[in-house]
Amino acid sequence: MKNLIVNADDLGWAEGVNRGIAEAHRNGIVTSASLLANGAAFASAVELARATPALGVGVHLNLSDGKPVSPIEKVPSIVTDQGVFAGGAEALLLRIARRNLRLQEVEREWENQIQKISDAGIHPTHLDGHKHMHMLPGLFEITVRLAKRHGIGAVRVSHEASTLRSALSSGESHNAATVMKQGVQARVLKLLARDARALAERAGIATADYFCGIAQTGELTIEGMKHLLLNLPEGTTEVMCHPGYMDEELEKSATRLQDSRPAEVEILTHAEVRNLVASQGIRLIDYAFLAQKA
Repeated sequence: MKNLIVNADDLGWAEGVNRGIAEAHRNGIVTSASLLANGAAFASAVELARATPALGVGVHLNLSDGKPVSPIEKVPSIVTDQGVFAGGAEALLLRIARRNLRLQEVEREWENQIQKISDAGIHPTHLDGHKHMHMLPGLFEITVRLAKRHGIGAVRVSHEASTLRSALSSGESHNAATVMKQGVQARVLKLLARDARALAERAGIATADYFCGIAQTGELTIEGMKHLLLNLPEGTTEVMCHPGYMDEELEKSATRLQDSRPAEVEILTHAEVRNLVASQGIRLIDYAFLAQKA
């Protein structure tokens, strides 16, 4: 059986992002979303989740954008002097290497992010990481431990399958240099946490068999999506995506994913894409379904 999880990252980032995810779920193939506990549009994201119970909602564990959920004095090693998260994957890797990042503070912050979402009445279907931070050395172990502690049955393993990366990169309407650069980043992530899937399985935490979407972040095309659906393997595949609508809040926020978000809404709701899912016998699921089968 070919199962497909189409997960929209960044739920809660901005009102326009929330609206785009809702549209891509109600009228498209999105089955799952990852919620930022510290997102500017967290409250409306919770309302969306309550209004669309068929949408699986996980926790988008964050260490790179915005302010922490925890009191700043409790997590000094993960924030700057201005009290915001200290940067992207490269900066965090450097801090890990220099032993300037206290893993207990990461665990405390992520615990509080999960708790905030749970307190809002949402039982998370899975855990994943904003910009895949959960795949960095020492942090995937924390992710699995938190999943067990909170009864969350699945985690994302950001090991991008090369064959699916090639399929999703089909067509000529994307920026080839960006796709190539992000493909290299995907390979590095795989090396940094090569034992992630085995670690999750030993803990009884479910994972998808395949994952893709890193190389194509911000560069998704309808040609690539169609080619992927035509070449989907047996088992469960997660496709990561970033749908949304432009609004003032999104335009002013610190994300390079701007014009690409409404383009992704169009792709994910396109009749040809929806028809291919049906004609190929692909079952659309979320992580809750996967966890039940584990």
